[in-house]
Amino acid sequence: MPHIALPRIGTDTAWRDAARGLLARRVPPEEVTWSRGAAEDDLFAAAPEEVAPTRATIKVPRDFVELAGRVVWHRDPERFARLYAMLWRLRSEKGLMEDRGDAALAKLRSMEKAVNRDRHKMTAFVRFREIGARDLPRRRFAAWFEPTHFTLEPTAPFFARRFADMDWMIATPDLTALFEDGKLGFAEGQPKPDLPEDATEELWGTYFRNIFNPARLKIGAMTSEMPKKYWKNLPEARHIPEMIASAETRARAMQEAAPTLPPARAAKITERLAAPNVVRAMADDLDQLRAEENACTRCPLFENATQAVPGEGPRDADLMVVGEQPGDQEDLAGRPFVGPAGQLFDRIAKEAGIDRSRAFVTNAVKHFKFTPKGKRRIHQNPNTGEIKACRWWVKSEIEIVRPKLILSMGGTAAESLTGSRKGILARRGTIEATDEGVPVFLTVHPSYLLRLPDEALRESETEKFRADLAAAQAHLEELRAS
Repeated sequence: MPHIALPRIGTDTAWRDAARGLLARRVPPEEVTWSRGAAEDDLFAAAPEEVAPTRATIKVPRDFVELAGRVVWHRDPERFARLYAMLWRLRSEKGLMEDRGDAALAKLRSMEKAVNRDRHKMTAFVRFREIGARDLPRRRFAAWFEPTHFTLEPTAPFFARRFADMDWMIATPDLTALFEDGKLGFAEGQPKPDLPEDATEELWGTYFRNIFNPARLKIGAMTSEMPKKYWKNLPEARHIPEMIASAETRARAMQEAAPTLPPARAAKITERLAAPNVVRAMADDLDQLRAEENACTRCPLFENATQAVPGEGPRDADLMVVGEQPGDQEDLAGRPFVGPAGQLFDRIAKEAGIDRSRAFVTNAVKHFKFTPKGKRRIHQNPNTGEIKACRWWVKSEIEIVRPKLILSMGGTAAESLTGSRKGILARRGTIEATDEGVPVFLTVHPSYLLRLPDEALRESETEKFRADLAAAQAHLEELRAS
């Protein structure tokens, strides 16, 4: 069994050369083992093969080349094997890179996104400290960073372009980037160096404290954008605990110091805020939001529905599931996802590894839209005006819960979250975003499966839906780890 030991520097090029050579020799994926740097002992592995360039010409989609160029920097020890297995399949499976239901591709896409996020965090949270005398021709700086993945090498050119007029070093436990006299190089990783305090850090801390608005503090959103693992290397982070602790007192003082409105003007503003279509301030908690939803008259759907059906689930849920609208049983119970489609979702979600009890489930439209037919109430799709009227409530739920990922099911949910319901079958399995930047994983609604008359087609579409949910869960796990 051949074993490929890839170098710690230039891993992407080395993997590409090795994979091209293996493919030219028709070596199947199950007969290859991979490692980066010093290989771990493997009882069944042969001695590492030397990676040598090959002239073999192999055509693969550009999309795969870009995918592989990112995934090789992931920390998962199976990343090289997963990429080579995908490359092997591409020889005979045309259109594989467009198959959003393929679990192996979904895993690689998830790893690609994790690497992209890690590179972004590095560009945002590396803090240089000056280590050389200022009278030198080129000033010298150094920084310490602990990335989640092996992302220093692909990210270092960003710093070389941005800080081309100075010499610098970025040290990580795995690798060290050195930029001297305009040339970028790499060396082995090292322990955290003893870097001196920078005179500008206190000035930066003063600026950071003064732009902090205690009335707009959202701890979940802040830690999502600036994870705590990076705080120890950020000079401004030392002020965060104190600012959080004093935020409530400072916000209350700001509120008490605010000017009051004259009675006549206040009455007019209160009257205007009572209008059904006016934009109001978002609720601060889910209980308040539910009470306001039950009194909603923003569109005519409230007139015939039994009640509004608010979302439910943990206040700090990482996953928010957004369906289309309540059905007959949800309208009567006042709870989402309790009818046949909800029960089908629960079963398939469990098979896909999604814990329903840890998710916040809701609908894009909060009132049941139907047409009476005898004793039955026949479901009708909400129109664009009704979706827009209800978007306020969905945005409020997102603002309160602050999910890491939204699972959007069906055209109505897609229109509410992304602004468009067109081509939902073509878009399923892809990730888009809300206007606020929250990632949205698109798929069909389980009621679509229930409406399919052909049993074989229903089984096929159910399997695709299960694969969608599994891919969404894999992406959520990557977001939790970042």
